[in-house]
Amino acid sequence: MRRVLLVGHDPNETFGVAPGTIEVAGLDRIEYRAGRGDLPPLDEVACIVVFGGAMNVDETDRYPFLGRERALVRSAVETGIPCLGICLGSQMLVRALDHPVYPAGLREFGFHPLRPTAAATDDPLLSLFEGGDRVFHWHEDTFELPEGATLLAAGDHVEMQAFRYGASAWGLQFHFEVDRAEIELWLQAAGEQECLAWGKSRREILDETDRFIQGHERRARELFGRLWELALAVA
Repeated sequence: MRRVLLVGHDPNETFGVAPGTIEVAGLDRIEYRAGRGDLPPLDEVACIVVFGGAMNVDETDRYPFLGRERALVRSAVETGIPCLGICLGSQMLVRALDHPVYPAGLREFGFHPLRPTAAATDDPLLSLFEGGDRVFHWHEDTFELPEGATLLAAGDHVEMQAFRYGASAWGLQFHFEVDRAEIELWLQAAGEQECLAWGKSRREILDETDRFIQGHERRARELFGRLWELALAVA
């Protein structure tokens, strides 16, 4: 049976709520940590989820694994294997489609409202979001909509928040997957000065987390559940 591939880039990556939902769905998973070992061949994979990371998606000379991951994502898109990119992962999907990623001109940090488009209403994944739902951001790069892709959600500060390419590939700029424990871990690792450099104190982010995390985690579990249904059709 094929397995779900989770691709992580950060030593503090826990994959949020994803592992628990994979178990509920009755699937097995491979947790790949970038730069450690080899990526599995695509014929062993039922679905790919590429998570975030501090590096820029085009730093392939410094981080050669980014090029290998990009090639795997491209192959998944070409063969119809379900693929979901989160933050850096969404940018990797964009680059796999031969479109540029560039600085957004601002740093988006914390919980911000999402604005689903009309196209999201019937989307297999994004239809669970309603206008104004708060999602967690921590990024400073963005991109234009790839040719042939469908815009599924926009934001108040950074327009490009979610898109679908074809029938089985999604890019989400926001970290829908995080739970409270992971946010706390990221904040601790970053430290107060790094958080302030991004525009908010740790306390401000934790206060936002108190207000929004319950609905955030619930939507994450639902979205992953929908994705695993697609994976089961491949597995």
